[in-house]
Amino acid sequence: MRLKPEQLDGALRKGLLPAYVISGDEPLQVQEAADAVRAAARQAGYTGREVFFADSGFDWNRLLEATDSSPLFGDRNVLDLRLNGAPDKQGAAALARYAARAGADNLLLISLPRLKPAEQKAAWFADLDKIGAVVQVWPLEGPQLLDWLERRLQKRGLAADRAGVQLLASLVEGNLLAAAQEVEKLHALHGSSRLSSDDILEAVADRARYDIFGFTDAVLAGQPARIVRMLAGLQAEGEAAPVILWALARDIRLLLALHGAGPEGFEAQLRRHKSPDKRKPLLQRALRRLPADHLHDLLRLAARTDRAIKGMEPDDPWDGLLHLALGLAGNAVVPTGL
Repeated sequence: MRLKPEQLDGALRKGLLPAYVISGDEPLQVQEAADAVRAAARQAGYTGREVFFADSGFDWNRLLEATDSSPLFGDRNVLDLRLNGAPDKQGAAALARYAARAGADNLLLISLPRLKPAEQKAAWFADLDKIGAVVQVWPLEGPQLLDWLERRLQKRGLAADRAGVQLLASLVEGNLLAAAQEVEKLHALHGSSRLSSDDILEAVADRARYDIFGFTDAVLAGQPARIVRMLAGLQAEGEAAPVILWALARDIRLLLALHGAGPEGFEAQLRRHKSPDKRKPLLQRALRRLPADHLHDLLRLAARTDRAIKGMEPDDPWDGLLHLALGLAGNAVVPTGL
């Protein structure tokens, strides 16, 4: 049976199978899937556990002996097998033998790196697939990463809007271990609660959070000399470029929304975007000097800077951030060719 990682918990609640194969190159997902199997096994009465590290020179007879031996005092065992890759000929034979003779006394849990398509056609793999479950772990990108982050937040009693989740995703750049650590930090700071984008920004930019807010205020106030000085300071502190880009892009989108709302809808848009009252004069000043066309140009520059941060453009990301900030301050510095 093939399962996606997010399907594993539900499948385990329905009952345990004789074997589980967890394969992939994303360590956190592999570890947590294996932890889920071990926890379900303990709850089901598998009180014993033997761990086998099947590196070069591993004696596969050890696994066969554990499979064939009768458990003491009626205990049932988890046979926790860690592989560095596809098993050799002896290992393949041992795993095929386990599949042929699997019983209720043992549960085989295999953790290993991603298998190539040809390796998944091997007899041992097919045999275990028939009697058990195969969980294939893939790197998460785009919407899948956002969904994973939302589930992670929910497990800790946290909720965030999509913009906040996208901010987290841009910071961790697909590193799920880093993402898990950020979620734990957010839970430690806020407990079970609904998070605003600013809550997330403060947590992930902990060392320079006040400087980032001060920086964006300087941008809205149209203070180019202060902008250049503060951005250089943020870069020297090691602040993450995606955090700064997110903060600038947020203000560009807010200004565009305010342009579209007109004077009558100004207050409503501020409430909708949860903008603090103290920023109202800065936003009003920025609206007077920045036409909508200029803001659309800045959004295109923000998209190009995002690609530069991800290595998809040859530009220096920090140059892009400087152009973006100065453009938002009112300077006509938006590069051509966007």
